[in-house]
Amino acid sequence: MPAPVPPPAPGPTLWEAVSGLALQVDELELETLERPTKMGVRLTTVVHLRGGGHEGVGEDVTYDPFSHSALLEWDGLPDVRGSWTIASFSAVFDGITLFPTTPEHDVDERYRRWAFESAALDLALRQAGTDWSTAVGRPVGPLTFVSSRGVGDPPDAGTIDDLRRRSPGLGMKLDLGREWDAASIAALADTGAATTVDLKGLYRGTPVDAPIDADLYALIVDGLPDSWFEDPFVDDATRPVLEPHADRMTWDVPLHDVADLDALPFTPAAVNLKPSRIGSLRELSAFYAACEERGIGTYSGGQTELGPGRGQAQLLAATYHPDGPNDLAPMPFNDVDLPEELPASPLTLDVTPSGFRLAQDG
Repeated sequence: MPAPVPPPAPGPTLWEAVSGLALQVDELELETLERPTKMGVRLTTVVHLRGGGHEGVGEDVTYDPFSHSALLEWDGLPDVRGSWTIASFSAVFDGITLFPTTPEHDVDERYRRWAFESAALDLALRQAGTDWSTAVGRPVGPLTFVSSRGVGDPPDAGTIDDLRRRSPGLGMKLDLGREWDAASIAALADTGAATTVDLKGLYRGTPVDAPIDADLYALIVDGLPDSWFEDPFVDDATRPVLEPHADRMTWDVPLHDVADLDALPFTPAAVNLKPSRIGSLRELSAFYAACEERGIGTYSGGQTELGPGRGQAQLLAATYHPDGPNDLAPMPFNDVDLPEELPASPLTLDVTPSGFRLAQDG
């Protein structure tokens, strides 16, 4: 069995801690970031909110590259200037669109909303002169992370060994591909690195669609007894294979609102709570509270962020679920050319003395 993933520790809820913070916004600026990565050229947009001599930042991780240039040319965003609380600022985004045309995916609206809400939280804490840990009443622990850097299809054991040479003890989150078979699964098991296998069973019509095959699922769950399995496709054919291993199944893609927990085919042992996929501080807080109450383990993942969004996701994970298999390796893990030495897990975060970001992000 894989190492257990604990639920969030008891404590003040995120929303109770931050919703009443005062916020003054005088100016909005958008900045597009672009960077080559192992997966191709990535574009994101940084939201800069300024007020009272301070600046807050957040990152829109929408994957459609054209949506970022379209945002810069659009004058239809809500006017966010003025005096707010975090609660009233968040409410501005209820029931509106943040895209000039219908986005490629519904979740894109949540990605963009998260950029504004995280920037607002960063700005509000800076205006209050308050550090993150004090604001939420929780410590920031060392962050356990895994890497989802591509290592071939099927996974190449030599590439994994090289990554673990650069980052000793590194765990891997691996995407199921079309070339996996019994031999490659056995070789992967021998590496001892397969923390999580993303079965990607809930994607359709995308470049990352994975095979849905009950026999292949059986090879994987039997051949990797110490791994978690994320987002399986469950139907009459795969259920008999998966159900005996339900305590190793985790979920990511279908989770946007707390009600989605009740729609899962198995009661989850653990879930991947990506803040940008959830979209709002209020709903993220509700997820943390629900998982604590239900005893559901939590961890988080990244979205190939290029700017402050990565550090903010790491900060949340290190606060609410530092010991989970967080797919939040530092950004150099996504570089085309890897440095000779990479950070090792667990990672101690350098947090700014005020605001909601890491020191590396200013």
